[in-house]
Amino acid sequence: MKRTDYITWDEYFMGVAALSGMRSKDPNTQVGACIVSDDNKILSMGYNGFPKGCSDDEFPWDRSSDDALGIKYLYVTHAELNAILNYRGGSLEGAKLYVTLFPCNECAKAIIQAGIKTVVYGSDKYADESATKASKLMFKASGVKCIEHKSTGREIKISI
Repeated sequence: MKRTDYITWDEYFMGVAALSGMRSKDPNTQVGACIVSDDNKILSMGYNGFPKGCSDDEFPWDRSSDDALGIKYLYVTHAELNAILNYRGGSLEGAKLYVTLFPCNECAKAIIQAGIKTVVYGSDKYADESATKASKLMFKASGVKCIEHKSTGREIKISI
């Protein structure tokens, strides 16, 4: 008799996004993303971090600073954009994006332009921020469907 306690596709892909986020060296927020085809194949993954060649030992991780160039927000590439840029297979038209944090307005633009049609997100902790509100307006206008991932509370232990 086959197993019945296997994880769902949504649990699997959100789990991959969460695991990808664990690669982030950001001391405050670790975000992961996973792009999936309509036939449930993983196309790309990403996490928030500095661009290639920009040392995470030399660039700042601070959220605020007296130095105008001393904050991480000027340098960090978000997980969603990294996943889009990491893809080497051609078009992402019609794909689904799993991401652990609702996308900002800049990532929303890239998601829309890449042709991604569905965003499944974990947390929406910045829902009241202008950037998130702008994302939602753009997603609605462009027909990108946004679905909140409903956690099952299932815990999975992985030994590596």
